[in-house]
Amino acid sequence: MQPVEIYTSPLCGFCHAAKRLLNQKGVSFSEVDVLANPDRKSEMIERADGRRTVPQIFVGETHVGGYDDLNALERAGKLDALLAA
Repeated sequence: MQPVEIYTSPLCGFCHAAKRLLNQKGVSFSEVDVLANPDRKSEMIERADGRRTVPQIFVGETHVGGYDDLNALERAGKLDALLAA
């Protein structure tokens, strides 16, 4: 399974929804809280091609995007294949 990394903020409802979806699928992930680690936010922005909002989700080296993008992959039946690639 590909490693999953998610940049989050504790105040973000979409972050909680993304983590809930991943947990429901039994996917382990590493989380970077950009409020607790503000120096990591610039890293997130660079990796996410300028996106500044959280969550930003990465599966392996693939930038998935935010929660809506993650959920769209799940609804389309493509998330499992991306995780397994």
